[in-house]
Amino acid sequence: MSTPSPAAWPIRPLTRRDLTACADLSENRGWPREEHKWGLLLSAGKGYGIDDPDGGLVAACVVTGYGPQDGPDLAAVGMVLVAERHARRGIGRRLMRHIITAAGTTPLTLYATPNGRPLYEELGFKVIGRSEMVRGRFSPEPRPEGPVTRPASAEDLVAILRLDEEVFGADRTPVITRLPAFADQFRVAEENGRLIGYAAAWPNMDTHVVGPLIARDTETAKALIASVAAHTDRPLRTDIDVRHEELREWAAQRGLASVAFNSVMTYGIPELPGDAARRFAPLTVAAG
Repeated sequence: MSTPSPAAWPIRPLTRRDLTACADLSENRGWPREEHKWGLLLSAGKGYGIDDPDGGLVAACVVTGYGPQDGPDLAAVGMVLVAERHARRGIGRRLMRHIITAAGTTPLTLYATPNGRPLYEELGFKVIGRSEMVRGRFSPEPRPEGPVTRPASAEDLVAILRLDEEVFGADRTPVITRLPAFADQFRVAEENGRLIGYAAAWPNMDTHVVGPLIARDTETAKALIASVAAHTDRPLRTDIDVRHEELREWAAQRGLASVAFNSVMTYGIPELPGDAARRFAPLTVAAG
């Protein structure tokens, strides 16, 4: 009996039970395994996968919806992967078309690598911006200035959720409320008792990834990054929106070197909602 073609392999939901298979697929494509991140995405979002008849996954991705469950305001697509042995056979395109159909009228967003961008453009996604991934050991300033920062407490959560929805443009409660358990650091910046920014730092391989990074202004963003760096011995990594040139220059001066650029893309909306001036870095490029 002949083996069905990849076009006939069913797309199924992924759950946390598929975490190891997802990490194996990442490793197959030369990505870090990132099991900690996969765990968050599979818990807070919807995973889609195609099983390999020979074992493991042929393809996978995660879609994280924001806003009402029955009709999200926005959904982020991430971790789109196809196993090396099945690459260039139209499987990624088929999986993305399935996601677009399943989304219905919900607008989509994603961060595209240079290699992935042509496929997304073919499917109707438009480039609306770019982010710069930076990484390195942070060198503190001799006389740090800026707003007061401190660890977030349970009492801060309501204010954090309010600020985040205002800046991001959609309710991210299911993701943000997981940050205290997911991140090693969760810090806020305040002025006169009012919360003006927050940042998380979560473990990813040998680094701490700073994200989300929401701040009133560049000085507040700097203070949050510096406060995170002061409480870790790991290198830092983050993805800074290229519109924040001053923060990017400062990060480079402090030892965070440029690693890569990704294109921010949307489907169904011309721009992302919210306030780009206060949105400095995503939680992760896989979830926006």
